[in-house]
This record gives sequence, C-alpha cells and structure tokens, in this order.
Amino acid sequence: MARIDFGGVLEDVVTLEEFPLEKAKEVLANETVAVLGYGVQGPAQALNMKDNGVSVIVGQRKGGKSWEKAIADGFVPGDTLFSLEEAAERATVVQYLISDAGQMMAWPKIKPCLKEGDALYFSHGFSIVYSDQTGVVPPDNIDVILVAPKGSGRNVRLNFLDGSGINASYAVFQDFTGRAKNRTLALGIAIGSGYLFPTTFEKEVHSDLTGERGVLMGCLEGIFEAQYNVLRKHGHSPSEAFNETVEELTQSLIRLVAENGMDWMYANCSTTAQRGALDWRHRFRDAVTPVFEELYGRVVSGEETRIVLEANSAPDYSERLRQELDVMKNSEMWQAGAAVRALRPENRKRC
Repeated sequence: MARIDFGGVLEDVVTLEEFPLEKAKEVLANETVAVLGYGVQGPAQALNMKDNGVSVIVGQRKGGKSWEKAIADGFVPGDTLFSLEEAAERATVVQYLISDAGQMMAWPKIKPCLKEGDALYFSHGFSIVYSDQTGVVPPDNIDVILVAPKGSGRNVRLNFLDGSGINASYAVFQDFTGRAKNRTLALGIAIGSGYLFPTTFEKEVHSDLTGERGVLMGCLEGIFEAQYNVLRKHGHSPSEAFNETVEELTQSLIRLVAENGMDWMYANCSTTAQRGALDWRHRFRDAVTPVFEELYGRVVSGEETRIVLEANSAPDYSERLRQELDVMKNSEMWQAGAAVRALRPENRKRC
C-alpha cells in the first residue's frame, strides 16, 4: 500500500505499483467471475475484466434488452452467457450487480447457488447494510467483498479504454477463506480502478446515498433550477440563463477544477468572479449544511432505503420514472440546454 497525504490526513491506497495487473491475474487465475446483471455497472466491469484476461461469464434474464446487449458485446449464450442462477452456480466469484431492489427480489434464488469458498462481490453496500429490509444475509462459508467505482458504468469503461482508470473504494465484510482481501484488490485492479482506497460497507453506502441525493445529482439539479428560474424571472433569455447556469460550468469551469482544484480555478478566473465566489461560498455552505445533515441522518436510519425499495419494487415504477424524467427533459431549462448543445461547434459540424 502507498501512504498518501490527503490534506494532512494520511490514507493507505492501492495503486498498480503496489498491486500490478499481473499479480491480479495470478490471484484470479483459478477463478470464474460471474457478473450478474448487465445494466449499469455490469457491462463495464465484465468487459474490462475480459479485456484484462480474467475468466468472465454473465448472468442475465434471457430475452431482454440487457441479454441482447451482452450478446452484442461478445458474450455467447450457453458458453459465457447464462441465466442469473446458472451463472452463479458456475462461478467462484459472484458479482451481484443487478439493481438494489432487484438484488432483494432475486436473492432467494441466488443464495442457494453459492458454494463454500465462493466470493460474493458487491459494488454498493446497500443490500448488506440494510439487510433487515432487503433480506440479503450471506451464508457464513463464503467471502463477502466490495469494490465500488466512483463513477458511472459508462465512465468505468471509457476511462479503462483511454488508460486512465477510475478510482474505487474497497471493503471486506466477511473473510471465510483468508483470501478475501487479495481477491478484492485483484478484482478492483481487473475492473480498471485508477487507485483503490479502503472503506467499510457501511461507510460506502452512507457516503454514496448522500452523494447521489446531494452534490452529484439531487443538489446539483436543484441549484441549477433555482438559479435558472431566478434569472428568467428577472428577464434574462433562456439562452443566457442556461449558459450562465449550466453550460459555463460543464464546458469550462469544472474542467479547470478537475485539472488542478477549486483554488486553481478561482486563481484563473476574473478578479470580480474570484471576490464574489469567495464571499458567497460561505452563504451557500451555511444554507445547505442543515439539509445535508438531515439527508445523512435519513440515509443512516434506513428511511431512504425504505423509500427506494418501496418505489423500485412497484410494478409501474418504470412508467412513473419515465414520466418524472420527461418533466425534467421537457422543462424550459433543459429544452434550452438541448438547443445550446446543438449549437456547440462540434455538433454543428456533424449536422
């Protein structure tokens, strides 16, 4: 492990220098990894491992879009593509990557497929941490491990293909074989992690659910809507409101933050922007801190889990989700966004 200084706090992380791909392949040489679910994370992790020389099979419900996608990606029915249960029975490592609600519903069929010494792998601590609600309680005679990429499945794949990798956390919940940690790190490297940092199942799910509802998605869309609406209320055009709210952030400023941090981005903006941002950040931080405290409390208590499982298990969930997303898509702000994106030089050349 490499000990890295994160702003005065020392953390142990694992990189390719400490755990090279060749070592990962040695650890996994006698393993068959079944990726159950071919939706969000499944395709990226399966293809990355396959490209890295790991023995990978896919478990997916036959006949659906994800089954067809797996075939299009090179997995062969009866050879490397099976039902969920058959893939789990054939594997020594079962990557349980179907949706959280799906994991709850499929668990009674998957649990009997797990053999002594197998590893049950998650990319989210949800089912294990909230087992009182999900019913996902693993048998005692297997390893239970986690590698959680800090990005969407799409970026896990794209970052792998461009050679950059994506950071991931890892954890061991149950070590039956004495090899659980090595298995976890090997799988983390095999799926293309940029570096791996330790966590627990609890900390992963608490931070993940907070982040999704907060800065990464819920808070971001909420503040976009708030600023856009205020600008429109005061007479600014949709183009101006969208550019000042979304486009400048996504196409310019966030790239500077990604390259060198927020302080560097501030230093490379106008002095007027610097002063205003430095002053107003305190107001925004103080305004939203109580909301984040409430959110975190609801995550830890399991209330957010209850809402997710109840909603996602409803038979009409897909239709209701589509309706909610259509409201967002058809809002003036995101219709303006579609027009702005179409006017980007690279898109105009394509027309």
